[in-house]
Amino acid sequence: MELKRNGFKQALKQGALQIGLWSTLCSNLGAEIIAQSGFDWILLDTEHSPNELPDLVSQLQAMSAGSAAPVIRAAWNDAVLIKRILDIGAQSILLPYVQTAEQARAAVAAVRYPPRGVRGVSAMSRASQFGRVKDYLKNADEEICLIVQVETKAALDQLEAISSVEGVDGVFLGPADLAASLGHLGNALHPDIQNALQDAAGRLGKAGKAAGIMTTVEADARRYISWGYSFVAVGVDTALLTASADALAKSFKPK
Repeated sequence: MELKRNGFKQALKQGALQIGLWSTLCSNLGAEIIAQSGFDWILLDTEHSPNELPDLVSQLQAMSAGSAAPVIRAAWNDAVLIKRILDIGAQSILLPYVQTAEQARAAVAAVRYPPRGVRGVSAMSRASQFGRVKDYLKNADEEICLIVQVETKAALDQLEAISSVEGVDGVFLGPADLAASLGHLGNALHPDIQNALQDAAGRLGKAGKAAGIMTTVEADARRYISWGYSFVAVGVDTALLTASADALAKSFKPK
């Protein structure tokens, strides 16, 4: 068997717009449904969702028939968590709360095998189709897409240093945590936050690095795209279900 090419990574490198959806349902059936909806990528979250490794395996299996590329957000920039996520077959990984170039370099090391990194070696993991993929250990590094998340003022101040780390494929801006860091908790639409997000997109564009962001509001998503964000999550599965269920129930209630 041949190693699967990471089309999402190539799209980021080429600057192609990639529209995604955030998934927090922790459901293999939910993942199967949205993977066939036409999105370019689906983010399976483990930072703010009760997703565990067996859950992720079943969701990756369910998504295999769909067109969307799976991206997994680890709970933390931790080499052990990263190793386990890569071993179950994830090729694209998002790491939260990266504050410095040093932390970005640690993330790069965690997704690469020695001598380029520190990823632990397993010859029979799901990532290598249980040993069936020819030369997996030699070629796996090239197909891993690493995205780091910038979500504080301190990280924004280090944006160029973080984005210039060799091996970082994209930088994801977190509006909610950035708003909290800049003193506007719960108000990501505050002018200070929006100005910071627009400035970050421009800085990343100059650095030649893909910029990502997430929102649940169509107008915001289109504005971010106009600013230069090239991989944009435009909704959350739980929010879609909540809104549809609430609207349906309300439509049958007495006026």
